Order: sequence, then C-alpha cells, then structure tokens
Amino acid sequence: MSNSFPRLGKPAPLFEADVVRFDSRKKQIFFDKISLNKIIEEKKWAVIFFYARDFSDLCPTEIHSFNRRIKDFERANCVLVGCSTDSKNSHKAWMEKPRTKGGIDKLSYPLMADPSLRISTSYGVLQRSLGQALRGTFIINDEGILMSMAVNPAWIGRSVDETVRTLQALQSGKSCPAGWRPGRKTL
Repeated sequence: MSNSFPRLGKPAPLFEADVVRFDSRKKQIFFDKISLNKIIEEKKWAVIFFYARDFSDLCPTEIHSFNRRIKDFERANCVLVGCSTDSKNSHKAWMEKPRTKGGIDKLSYPLMADPSLRISTSYGVLQRSLGQALRGTFIINDEGILMSMAVNPAWIGRSVDETVRTLQALQSGKSCPAGWRPGRKTL
C-alpha cells in the first residue's frame, strides 16, 4: 500500500481517467472520460469505490450491490464511480459478458480504469506488490472535500447500505447517531 493518504476535511486527490459506461437508451457500452474537477463543476457529490480486479469472484457482489442502490446516489446528487487498476478494455469486456458467464453485464454507473496505478496510489489504497487496489470507499462533497473514507482488505466486501447511510448523514449537515436514517432524529 502507498505511504500517502488522503485526509478528511481536505481536498480529495484529483483524477482524470478513462471510464466504461453503458447507455441504456442506445443499448451500447462505450468509452468516455471522467474527472473529479468536472464532477465538482457540476456541483455534485461523488462516491468513488475501489475494487481489486475485473473477472474476480468477490468484486461482482459489491458492484451489483452498488448498482441496485443507484437511485439512492442519484437522489443525493451524487456521481458513483467504480475503479480498479484494470484497463478500460478489461472493464468493457467484463461488462459485455452476461453475469451467468462470469461477467457483470450492464451497469448504471461508470467503471474507471487505473492501469497507471496513479489514482489508487493518490487515494492510498494501492497494494503495489499485487498491482491492485484494496476496497476503498471515498465520499467527496460538491466542493471537492473528502468527507468520508473506509478501506477494507481485498478479501472483505463492504456494506453498500452503510455507504448510502453515511452519504445521507453527511448531506444532512447534522450530528447523526449510530444507525441514523433519513427522517430520524439528529442530535
């Protein structure tokens, strides 16, 4: 893992990278670009989650859990982005394969490619000896400030429900007790 770590309450590490997206209207998978600066310019929050590898067994469980909650991220004015150290071509091939054949099928959010390892390094989640990222989750506000981060080892999946809850709590602007949900009392 990298020796450099992002800091809560400070600007999140900037990135600009290739992504793979699925356009549900055109029914096609295509390459695109994404940057944190553009997300901030659009006054959106961002959740960036890192996963270990394409074509793995554990990663699809998280990728599909995030996909099932896409409406929660959209309602929160939040851009969701998955990222691994795999190439954009690997992401595209994985997305083109049906789930029944080891693929992930079409997603409602982009997968960002980090084959240079720069993004994983700047977010402090790179396992350099393996050339892959740990399971890091980063919530960035609409001003580009890192508001939350959590990192799990590659073999432990994360709770997407907790990511959504944390995003909602941060956006409430209040002190939120354990287990808080929107509509419940804050402190």
